[in-house]
Formats: sequence, C-alpha cells, structure tokens
Amino acid sequence: MTANLSARCYAGDRDLRAIADLINTCEEVDRLNEGTSISELQQEFNQPSRDLARDMCLWEDAGGKLIGFAELWISEPGEVIDGWLSFSVRPEARRGDVEAAAVAWGETRMRQVAQESGACVKLRSGIRAQDADRISVLESCGFRVDRYFCRMARSLSEPIAEPEFPEGFALRQFPGEEDSEAWVEMFNQSFIDHWNHHDLTVEKFKYDLGKPSYRKDLDLIAVAADGTYAAFCYCEINVEECDRTGRNEGWIAVLGTRRGFRKLGLGRSMLLAGLQRLKAAGVETAILGVDAANPSGALRLYESAGFHNIRDSISYVKDV
Repeated sequence: MTANLSARCYAGDRDLRAIADLINTCEEVDRLNEGTSISELQQEFNQPSRDLARDMCLWEDAGGKLIGFAELWISEPGEVIDGWLSFSVRPEARRGDVEAAAVAWGETRMRQVAQESGACVKLRSGIRAQDADRISVLESCGFRVDRYFCRMARSLSEPIAEPEFPEGFALRQFPGEEDSEAWVEMFNQSFIDHWNHHDLTVEKFKYDLGKPSYRKDLDLIAVAADGTYAAFCYCEINVEECDRTGRNEGWIAVLGTRRGFRKLGLGRSMLLAGLQRLKAAGVETAILGVDAANPSGALRLYESAGFHNIRDSISYVKDV
C-alpha cells in the first residue's frame, strides 16, 4: 500500500482541514470519542516546544488524498525522553502497511532525538483496551504493555459531599499568570514520584492559561497558612467537544497534592470542590482519567467520590 503513497512533513495550517477530516472519518467507524475540529487541532499543534516540521508525517495517495497521519509528542529533555506516538489511517487502508510505516517513522524520529540529545529514548503509544486491531499492530512492531489506565465518570445529579479542609488551609481560585512559577512548582512536586513524570514548564503552563477553554472559576488551589500552594484541582469544559458529541461533560483535568501535604484529606476536598464547580457550570457528567496502578490510592479516592470506570486503556512502549 505505501508503495502507492507519498510521505511528507506537515505543511502548516493548510493541512488542518484534511487532518481533521481524516480523524473524524476514523471516528465514524471506530467510535473512540476522538473526533476533532480545525480550531482544536490548532490549539494542540501550537503548544510550546513542538517541532511540527519533524514531529508529524502525512501519507497521501497519487491524487493528494490524505490516507494516514502520525504525530509525536516528545517530552522535555531529561535522562529519558519519551515520544508518544498517535496515528490515524483511513478505514479502507487499514490492515496493510500504512500503520507499520507510521510506527517506523516514529522510531526513526526518536533515534534522531537520541543522537541529538545523548539521552535514552522510548517510543510510547496509548490505545483503548478494546481496539484489537491497533493492539495487533503495536505488538507485531515489538511494543509491550507498560501500564493500564481507566477513564471514570460520575453523574453530577448525585449529591456531592461538602469539602472539609484541614485547619490552616484555604480554598482559593488560582490568581493568574503572575503566579505561574508557584503553580508549576506545586504541580511538579506533586507528580515527581509518579509513573512517567516529566516536569511541566512555565511556558507550557502559560500557554494552557491562554486556551479558549480555560476558565478561572474552574482553576482551584489549596493554600497553606504560610502561603504555600499545597494542592490543586483544575477542571475543564470543552464546549466544542460537547457540541460535537451531544454529551454535557466536564473534566477533572488535573488533581494533585504536593509532597509534604499528603494524607491530610486535601485531595478529596479539592476533588469535591471541583465537582461542585462543574455542577455550578451546568455540567451533567464529570470525567477523569487515572493510572490504574497509581501508588497514592487515587482510584480508591475516585470510587469513594462516586466515580465508576467507563473505559480501559493501555500504554504500550518500545525501546528504540
């Protein structure tokens, strides 16, 4: 199949419509809730530290029709650099060698990263546990299972308990960009001992604050008596996605407690506060994702707050 296709780099905004159409065509068949729009792709592609010329590849037929698209999310430099590979192939072109070509492209790109950085690199890809075809592709290309994740949901029509903050801690809205460094430090200290953590940068955080979906009323922090940022819960409502799917959902996008402030009940209190804010915003269902092997007991916390599992996914990895 790839003998009849030409591969090329991303050519900028003029490719956005074709990529969105490809992803949405795949969504009509796969029903993975992974549809998109041109504006959503622009927000995704324009994030800091992305090398769009080298971290995306498009495969077209002789008539210029987009058949396959692959992209890599490459982590910030460190001892280990991860490249998260995602790819879409038109349903009629699957079970050929386009998928293998996408994986081979990802491997080649990550070897370039290794040569340039001197770091150990890994190629990763996350998929839904029910996607037997994609599992077959990855395993045939030498990937192995590395981690399992759950997507959980909770109806906001059910009662939400009142948050109970420990003495000396106060719930606040995040003040804004001027406190970005303090928030990023809290985030990194909260997740530094978690699986596959890569430090968040202030640049990336500020970019997220500028997204159209960002709402200050959904960005919550717990502040200790000495002013230290101790815990956080940021919720997000993607209006475009809700309009596209017909579902009224909001995300508990990130939730964490800083090291040194754990086992005080802050995580539960922040979660409940976030749920209250989503409900006040008119959302019907709260969604979140969680590492099934999270060492902090996050899965138990979410279950105790009324969440139930709606989807399993798998993280695959390959050394390159």
